[in-house]
Amino acid sequence: MIALSEDMDNSAGEPHLFTVAEYAELGETEHGYSELQEGRVLMSPSPSPRHMMASGELYTQLRGQLSEELVAIQDVDIDLELAPYGEPGFSRRPDLVVVPRAATESGRMLWASDVLVVIEIVSPGSKRMDRVVKRGEYADADIPHYWIVDLADPISLVACHLAGESGYQDTGGVVGEFTTAVPFPVTLKLDGLV
Repeated sequence: MIALSEDMDNSAGEPHLFTVAEYAELGETEHGYSELQEGRVLMSPSPSPRHMMASGELYTQLRGQLSEELVAIQDVDIDLELAPYGEPGFSRRPDLVVVPRAATESGRMLWASDVLVVIEIVSPGSKRMDRVVKRGEYADADIPHYWIVDLADPISLVACHLAGESGYQDTGGVVGEFTTAVPFPVTLKLDGLV
């Protein structure tokens, strides 16, 4: 296990930038959670109870509608595969992902190429991160679908899908109920999330 320390410097006296493998070895932090952005470990506070209730309800709704070949997973690290092996990397911990069940069988960290849908629930302190930074990273990682859930009244979901080199496209937020057939058939009741 690697210790996370502010004084981890390389030979040039610069802060150490972590690879995804080094980041995976760090293990869990005491408070909150961490993500990796270009080799830098970012710390975030633990989500609010309201945020976690919404995540749990989304998980329950998804789980009841997915085929046996697919699985929804909460709060799991994803290697975005944006950097070559051994270089400072990117790893995000989305609120939910949907992946083929087979991707979970090896025990390794999930890869962006495993992910069909990534779901982020917007928190008051994560609006720009979720709507701009992560949207760009997930598109760069070729994750086909990114759903952004905003718990502000009225609760809404923006369903983004990859549209070639232009990144994600969306048709705006949906309130009340979200229904889609792509990448799998699902209906999510948004009003009942919290």
